[in-house]
Amino acid sequence: MGPDSVPGPAVPWRKVLWERQPFPDNYVDQRFLEELRRNEGIRQYRYWAVVREAGFVGQQLSCVAIFITLWLYMEQGLLSPEKLLWTSLVCALLGYGLHQALTSQVESGCELRTRLADLQSATIFLSFTFGFSPVLKTLTESVSTDTVYAMSAVMLLAHLVSFPYAHPSPPGSLSINAALFASVCLASRLPGALHTFAMLSCALLVFALWPCLLQRLRENTPNQFTGLCVGVCIGGVGGLWTQSPGGAVLLALALGCVTLLCPLLLVRLQRHKDNIHGPWDEAEIHEDLSHFLQ
Repeated sequence: MGPDSVPGPAVPWRKVLWERQPFPDNYVDQRFLEELRRNEGIRQYRYWAVVREAGFVGQQLSCVAIFITLWLYMEQGLLSPEKLLWTSLVCALLGYGLHQALTSQVESGCELRTRLADLQSATIFLSFTFGFSPVLKTLTESVSTDTVYAMSAVMLLAHLVSFPYAHPSPPGSLSINAALFASVCLASRLPGALHTFAMLSCALLVFALWPCLLQRLRENTPNQFTGLCVGVCIGGVGGLWTQSPGGAVLLALALGCVTLLCPLLLVRLQRHKDNIHGPWDEAEIHEDLSHFLQ
């Protein structure tokens, strides 16, 4: 197909469909490639900017490692549920105060109502979780431990895959439900109902509330956000090292690949990107058609 596929008749070719022309349907003239455009609107990435954004992925992976480490400490009796509950409460209050401080005045116009609504939501969740803790403790008694661990691993992986890293505030429903399902499975293997309640409260703090605060920090204080992501990654590797040095090494390698190697590959492969645009593209309507809907 091309300008030389058919001998050119005396009648000039026009790119129209409403009149009959002495040309085949697939005929084009030599002007066809004049409208070729390459890499139109391609965004050029900088390595350290991509590393900074990939830090959110790394810290979320580290949060999962921290949660598993806390569960291992509780299963082994090295961490009491009371201590975990008080620590979670202090962290939740500090995080909520920081989140409110970073919220602009425009977004917090109904500040009193918002705080009362947040307090009501927290009270309802904690009350129901505490009341149903004995039930959740015995929820998987008829399921083998290996199956529970396998389901927890799959659900935590689903949480990481489905997590909305671009806009994590609030986390996606699939992501948070997968994380809470894994938390229930793991908490059901702890010694008592109070352990289950403490573990589920910690899961809410790590998987639901922490991403909202981190997103606020990313929007308002990028430098502090980067430092916090580094700190979470170090804490995840260090905490896992106390329980499984091999797992900590694997986590460190995964963090290195996600936050350093993958951004490098993205930046290096960007130079080989070749998108072409031309008259063969689908037509785009730029006119405002809203008046047709009235």
